[in-house]
Amino acid sequence: MLTKGSLAALFVAQASAFPWVLDTLNRPRDYFGDVEKRQDTQFLPGSAASCPNNPNHQGAVPFNPKYPYCGAKNGLPGYQVCVNNQVPAPGDTAHYYVKPGKLDIRGPCPGINTAANHNFLSHDGITTFTELVDMQQNVYGVGYDLAVLLATLGVGLDGDPISGKLSIGCDATSRTSSGLPGPELGLDGHNKFEGDTSLTRNDYFPAGGDNFSFNKTLYKKMSDVCQGNFGRQCMTDYRYQRYQESLNTNPNFFFSIKSLLLFGAASFLYELFPSLGDLGTPDQTTMDYFFKREQLPPNWFSRVDPYTIPLVAAEIFAQYEGHPVAFGGNTGKTNSFVGIGQYGPYISNGMFSGTPAGVACLLYQSATGNAPSAFGGGSIPTANLEWAASQLNPIFGDSSTELGAFGCPLAYNSA
Repeated sequence: MLTKGSLAALFVAQASAFPWVLDTLNRPRDYFGDVEKRQDTQFLPGSAASCPNNPNHQGAVPFNPKYPYCGAKNGLPGYQVCVNNQVPAPGDTAHYYVKPGKLDIRGPCPGINTAANHNFLSHDGITTFTELVDMQQNVYGVGYDLAVLLATLGVGLDGDPISGKLSIGCDATSRTSSGLPGPELGLDGHNKFEGDTSLTRNDYFPAGGDNFSFNKTLYKKMSDVCQGNFGRQCMTDYRYQRYQESLNTNPNFFFSIKSLLLFGAASFLYELFPSLGDLGTPDQTTMDYFFKREQLPPNWFSRVDPYTIPLVAAEIFAQYEGHPVAFGGNTGKTNSFVGIGQYGPYISNGMFSGTPAGVACLLYQSATGNAPSAFGGGSIPTANLEWAASQLNPIFGDSSTELGAFGCPLAYNSA
């Protein structure tokens, strides 16, 4: 486990190797004494100046016992086993598809955009921690543990833990902030929840800050690799292809520890997007609905057994093991890769070395640990980290569960 002192030293060393990382975290490049002109991000795509503002914020459609879905409400666990859960339910017109308007925010995640288009999240794109936890369970059959982890990462890294609000896309700080200092960049914020090598979104720097718009060319590349079966093997191969493309074309390519989330997101294509989840077929038609239309397919049913943290950790591990890649990035020109070195017991010489349990613990640390900016975390306020720990410690610390048995060292644990 890294100490606070070693973290600080590593922060300085890695920031000198990857000074451009500070640009995307709203930190000046002279933060560590190297005086360089900082990129003006004020009017980049995804910035506050370019972020749509819908004055008609209504929140997600309230829970209706007539259509219970998976029974999740008020940020609490739902049924966990969800049988015959058609989404949207026949007759539930409030959750039928509604095309987003010009003033509605959408971001880099097709699954979240789809949920907003069906009003399971606020249609304007300003959502909350509670909405996110409920939506993941009711729409996709995500387990309560994973729903809380993903909502915590989103709100803790890109939103406001005090207000509980998050923009699912661009910087809407004026509408999400409780008064905390600093911008709340939303899910578009680079090297936090979002990162380079996305399946269908551009890398941040080569696209001039547009890391959230759907890229039809990338989608075609993914479809060509998968040939109608978007299963684990295809995702493993295509994720490796995207890594190599970024390494060789993006001078500021960066692959942080949080990039493990990208493997997890890739697993959603075959574990959550097909009708009935892992019991369904991850075919081209299904992916077209989620990626091109951002709409639930007709006669679509959510996953039956919950998709939990141990399950997603196993899928992340399997994909990574299929094509192991180094964590780190280029240093201002292509093919100038530098690894991040050591990180606790999990990363050695820039490579992940561990088990699915180690993946789960790294995901926990991504939400609760103030990792250096060069690891893709930024300098996160202690209050945010304590809030994240308060959400996740009961889940990761319960020794009676498979997840608790992993024995992840807990942050801010008063026990």
